[in-house]
Amino acid sequence: MDYFATILPPLLKGSGVTLQVFLITFVLAVPLGLALALIRISRFALLSTLVNGYIWLMRGTPLMLQMLFIYFALPFIPVIGVRLPDFPSAIVAFVLNYSAYFAEIFRAGIQSIDRGQYEGAKVLGLSYPQTMRRIVLPQVLKRILPPMSNETITLVKDTSLIYVLAMNDLLRAARGIVQRDFTTMPFVVAAAFYLFMTLVLTYGFQRLEKKYAVYDE
Repeated sequence: MDYFATILPPLLKGSGVTLQVFLITFVLAVPLGLALALIRISRFALLSTLVNGYIWLMRGTPLMLQMLFIYFALPFIPVIGVRLPDFPSAIVAFVLNYSAYFAEIFRAGIQSIDRGQYEGAKVLGLSYPQTMRRIVLPQVLKRILPPMSNETITLVKDTSLIYVLAMNDLLRAARGIVQRDFTTMPFVVAAAFYLFMTLVLTYGFQRLEKKYAVYDE
């Protein structure tokens, strides 16, 4: 127990960094993903094609490579030439990557709504934005909860990738203690932290699924 007490503070500090990356990414990537999905299914062919290409690029390349590109290569791109610190680089990479995945989840949910509901809304005099906000999106929300839950849990685990930018997250803190003390106990504790975070998310999404399932009865 004494050893556990000594390794807990740095692991908690690393967990704080992990949670920051997770929360900021989730808060920014979800609305951006919804916006991308709406553009993706819009009648503006050029914008739809550009968004489709963006989604293909983000989903087709590793997140770690995207982080390394933003951190190391972005400063050398003509015109842009921006050098970002490690934390903003990680956030930008995560938001760009996960917004693409969330966009596909939203797109599938929106396109699963029967076209007759759009026509009924048009007869009632609702505009397209009103139809999306009042009729379509509330139904989409409950349909996409399972894939959103899976993607959000994956996001928690993917935060461990920020170690490549030498950020002191939970995994890096655990690895540093392991290399110092020659014991795998910090990895066990780190695993317990990740399991706890995913447990909380799983419970939260299950509660949401049960809540919205009431309206299907």
